[in-house]
Amino acid sequence: MTIRDGSPRLSRRGFLAAGAGALAATAFGGWTPVHAVPFGSSEVSLAAPPAFPDGIALYQQAYQNWSKEIMLDAIWTCAPTSPDDVVRLTNWAHQHGYTIRPRGAMHGWTPLTIVNGAPVDRVILADTMLHLNSVSVSPAGAPATVTAGPGATLDAITTALQEHGLGFANLPAPGVLSLAGALAVNAHGAALPADGETTVFGHTFGSLSNLITELTAVVWDGNAYSLRTFTRADSDITALLTHLGRTFLTSITLQAGANYRMRCQSFTDIDWRELFAPAGADGRTFESFVRATGRAEAIWYPFTDKPWLKVWSLAPEKPPASREVTGPYNYPFSDNVPEPITDLLGGITAGNTAIAPAFGQTYYGVTVAGLAATGSSDIWGWSKDLQFYIKPTTLRLTEGGGAVLTNRANIANVIHDFTEWFDDRIEHYRALGQYPLNGPVEIRCCGLDSPEDVQVPSAGSPTISSMRPRPDHPEWDTAIWLNVLGVPGTPGMFAFYREMEQWMRGHYNGSDSTFRPEWSKGWAFGPELPYTDEQIVSQALPATYREGVPSDENWDSARAVYNKFDPHRVFSNSFLDRLLP
Repeated sequence: MTIRDGSPRLSRRGFLAAGAGALAATAFGGWTPVHAVPFGSSEVSLAAPPAFPDGIALYQQAYQNWSKEIMLDAIWTCAPTSPDDVVRLTNWAHQHGYTIRPRGAMHGWTPLTIVNGAPVDRVILADTMLHLNSVSVSPAGAPATVTAGPGATLDAITTALQEHGLGFANLPAPGVLSLAGALAVNAHGAALPADGETTVFGHTFGSLSNLITELTAVVWDGNAYSLRTFTRADSDITALLTHLGRTFLTSITLQAGANYRMRCQSFTDIDWRELFAPAGADGRTFESFVRATGRAEAIWYPFTDKPWLKVWSLAPEKPPASREVTGPYNYPFSDNVPEPITDLLGGITAGNTAIAPAFGQTYYGVTVAGLAATGSSDIWGWSKDLQFYIKPTTLRLTEGGGAVLTNRANIANVIHDFTEWFDDRIEHYRALGQYPLNGPVEIRCCGLDSPEDVQVPSAGSPTISSMRPRPDHPEWDTAIWLNVLGVPGTPGMFAFYREMEQWMRGHYNGSDSTFRPEWSKGWAFGPELPYTDEQIVSQALPATYREGVPSDENWDSARAVYNKFDPHRVFSNSFLDRLLP
């Protein structure tokens, strides 16, 4: 159920039955599960969990993932106030046959928390963000560190770091993410070093997972579940650094480096054929921007010729042409969807997919006008304020794609091949009168989870991070993220994602590159739904984490760690039981 602003109860069926307007609303944040029905209330519709631990608030609440494709009217949710509460909760779940799913910002697509259509009568969500959100900075260490609870947001953590002159070099765009949620899927940003730039002490160009120096998790000790702290030198920690929700972290310590000022310039006048040209081409190419600044992201709206390119660069002093900003989220035209976009979105969800070209062209026009109106095409400020730019009010779309691991010198060719393939396929479908994709292509790069970046004794890189280096290919130093977005419910969208994924797996699979999923996004696409291609889930994907790495530090060793520390699968669900049996 969902109740907002004192309105009557409205079920999920009610939302869907409300028609195209309601569906359009769900795509940009119209349904917010804010209402909680306390345990014991006459409004509760779920069977009561027996002998639930005293002192832990329990309530019935709705759930939705980022794209609104996993939605529940009601599921039991609780709010532990301390790590000891989490231990009591876990042991209660083990004794009574329940599973516990940590809940953060719900900013993901993958069914790592809730599985669409699976029973939830014996599932308890543990809200980490209400109480388990402490942040404490230790600036005097070498390296400096920050210790935070699992529900602390990246916004809160980087704000605390900035007060001590510290920061992170590579941040994902949404600052609302909970720390534990971000680490579970090795969240990352769009940062590489420019040519000649070296990594600053305490920083990494890899994922946030690579910054962890210590963590505390709830693990089985042979008799019960209890808290255990792992240092980065502990051999078992590598599996926990990126764990896909197969454990419950209660405290995380990350290293940090000196904060710095950045400039972000936006370009909307470069034709995609020039921008995504192959290696060595003349002109304003993606390759040339990476060489010069290392930090770039292209957002290519469908059926348009000129992407929105953001280029970040280090700038200790404010460039004369830049506008100084003192906080994040500096693109309000993107964060708050304008009416022309919502009107077109409503048409798409009503079945008028042929307006996809108008949708892309309108969004491009809104971006160009918005950058000019807000003076945001050239901004300057602290690192977090330029790296955070996605808010919960941003248009919520489905996303598929993944990471191509390759040599930095191969960046241009990887991007060129993909964009040429993508353009050919969407034009092929347009000629047939079909529009299975209607969202932008997003292209960005970052570094790998290099062990050299870790400034404490370390057992190695995160075992199943998408950015884990391949020892058999030491020249591979870059992850290129190629993602395509679409409006939920678009006919043929998942079949297109399947075609794209199969092409990427085949094309980027050799001596110069390999393909890995982006854990938080869509993958293993079947003809109609993601995460349903059993060959990928049970064979191809695990094989990705066996190739080129030691047999004692691969997919199977990580799975063994999860099962050792959670043999009763309290921290699992039916999808994880398939993925990590």
